[in-house]
Amino acid sequence: MKIPVIRKVLESNERSAKDLETLFRDKGLLALNLMSSPGAGKTALLERTLSDLQAEFRMAVVEGDLQTSNDAGRIADTGAAVVQINTQGACHLSAGMVGAAVKQLPLDSLDIVFIENVGNLVCPAEFQLGEDKRVTMLSLPEGDDKPEKYPPMFAQSQVMILNKLDLLPHLDFDLERARKGARLVNKDLKIFTVSARTGEGMEPWYAWLKQAVLDKKMQKNNAEP
Repeated sequence: MKIPVIRKVLESNERSAKDLETLFRDKGLLALNLMSSPGAGKTALLERTLSDLQAEFRMAVVEGDLQTSNDAGRIADTGAAVVQINTQGACHLSAGMVGAAVKQLPLDSLDIVFIENVGNLVCPAEFQLGEDKRVTMLSLPEGDDKPEKYPPMFAQSQVMILNKLDLLPHLDFDLERARKGARLVNKDLKIFTVSARTGEGMEPWYAWLKQAVLDKKMQKNNAEP
């Protein structure tokens, strides 16, 4: 029986992801895969995070888009190192793409690398990138039923960020329904509610990041002979 091509693609990606996982572990580098639908506010979240935490952590971004370097330009304006990946139509980043990109980053002098995936609530869930954690963002204008309609993305993430809280008074969005729907598919999901535009609610997200960096450094230290 012939093996379906998609299985070959996934197996190849898994091998590359394992290599990246080893690289990030050896460097003691926290790698986060940031996923969402287009326009949810991933880049805005990164802009504020990079600016607010630049005195505490050394951070870089791998920026994934079908075309253009618009978002990479915004990241560069914060002073952070950034590498652009244009997928030329692919709806997700692959571990091979990320592996090529991180070779252009100063990994030995970084604490966190953010991988901003292509805007899509379906395809990125299938492809591991060697990341430590998956962070899925849902913006309030998208509707509170998305965790129920796209369960794989939320089931495979460790964090959900509900963004654009500043728009809540103008929307028919039930925060509790969104949280409940997400936890029905992932009871251990950590949830933050923020406005990347105004900065509201960002401190708990920052606290989580700081602990995740400490945990990764400790993991590296414990692995050393």
